[in-house]
Formats: sequence, C-alpha cells, structure tokens
Amino acid sequence: MKAPQTSKLQLLLGGALFATLAACSNMQMGSPEAKTTATGSAAGSSTTNANSQLEKCAATMGTVAIVEDTNASWYGILTGQWRLGSTVPVLKLLVQQSNCFVVVERGRAMGNIMGERALQQSGEMRKGSNFGKGQMVAADYSISPSITFSNQNAGGAGAAVGGLFGSVGALVGGSMNAKEASTILTLIDNRSSVQIAAAEGSARNMDFGFIGGLIGGGAGGVGGGYANTAEGKVIVAAFTDSYNNLVRSLRSYKAQEVQGGLGTGGQLGVQGGSTPASKKIKSQ
Repeated sequence: MKAPQTSKLQLLLGGALFATLAACSNMQMGSPEAKTTATGSAAGSSTTNANSQLEKCAATMGTVAIVEDTNASWYGILTGQWRLGSTVPVLKLLVQQSNCFVVVERGRAMGNIMGERALQQSGEMRKGSNFGKGQMVAADYSISPSITFSNQNAGGAGAAVGGLFGSVGALVGGSMNAKEASTILTLIDNRSSVQIAAAEGSARNMDFGFIGGLIGGGAGGVGGGYANTAEGKVIVAAFTDSYNNLVRSLRSYKAQEVQGGLGTGGQLGVQGGSTPASKKIKSQ
C-alpha cells in the first residue's frame, strides 16, 4: 500500500504554521518599537523606566483628578474615527511619575469604589473591611485635556488623511506620512473653580508605510491603541510636551490678584451697576 502523497496545499499550510510558531517564539516583551513617550511604571512616589525627558517635582503640590470632556468634538474623532481610547490612563501615568501631584480617581472606577461602600452598608462585607465614611481623599485640582490642532495636509504635500492629523511628504506613491498633534492641559482649582494654569504641547512623527490600512483594520489593542498606531504615539508625545510645559509654568507660579477680591465684580465696571467698580462710575 502506497503512503499518501503530501499535497501542495498541505505543504503551504505546514509552512504557514511553522512561520507562525517561529514568530511566536520570537515574541519580545517591552519592545522599543511599541513604546510611546509615556514609558515604565509608577508606584507611589517611586518610578521605573520613566521617560528621562519627563519633568519631575521634588515636592508634591496637591491631589489631582483627570477629567475628560467626552462630549467634545476632539474626543469623538479620537474614539470614533481613529479608534483610540481615553487619554486618562496615559496622563495618570505621566502625572504620578512626575511626583508633582497625587492622582485620585474620579472616573469610571468611582463606580467600583462606591459599590464597595454600598456592600459595606448592606452588611455583606466581612467584619473589619473598614469601608466607612471619611476616608476618601479630596481632589484639590482637576486636569482637563484637549486636542486642539487639526491639520489635514501638513506641509502642503500628500493626500489629506483628515481628522486630527495631516499627511505630508508624499514619497514613492504617498508612502511617507507626517503625523502631527497639538494638545492643551488646563489645571483647575476645585474649591474656587479658578484656572490655575494652562499649557500647550505638540509633537510630529514621521511614519513610513500606509497607516490607513492599520487603522481600518481596528488596531485598538492594549492601551487603547496608543502604542500601536502613529497617531496614538504622536498624541502621547504631544500630551507629554503639554505636561512638561505645565510643570515648568507651575515652578514659577504666582497667584493672580484682583483688587477687592476675586468674584466681587472686578475692575471693569458698568454705568448703573452694583459692583464696587461700577459704583465708581459717575452717572451723567
């Protein structure tokens, strides 16, 4: 009896399987190509493998919550058109690594935090779980991120990609793209609602190859896709630049003062008005 002959299809499938197994055996953890400017980790005030260009603070200035405006147009483009996730996890990492603020949770995890308290109150938790009142840490400040710059044809060359980024330098059939992003971070005092500081940041990244196919294929991945796409990496770089600029401005912070006190009417009075500045205006 003759042994069954191996078909070409079987050989091809076998070769493909071998190539796949070989690729898996070469899997690299911590690949430099997959990193953004937000690298490493943070635990309390200690950090590991943080970006050497990230601004640091010797003393912490207070607690901060990071709050995104999910109704803003930039957020819709970010999560819809570009299939990237929330910017909050990246910003939390940068802030904690800098030691400039202690991060407190005010996002979706608050549901779990309050859920644990509800379980305590219902009597379902073990004795000594200690989820009683008066333990939550207040957020002294809020940081609000936004993406502000839209350039559909940076440099005036190449086909426009649209949305938040531009395409330039169309070399070899438009295979070379430049991704750009400009971001702003604002720091708000939660007790007074006064804006303490604001800082812009920007980044530009050259990308070789047609990135549109990757995005169209749903390259979301771990971390909301920020380490997987040229767009994601340049956004993280822009926010890192924004945060560095914010910290630099806070080092020389000086509170704004208004004669008579904040919120009492200011110095721009109007005729017939009731504020101190208005009362100084003589009626004709």
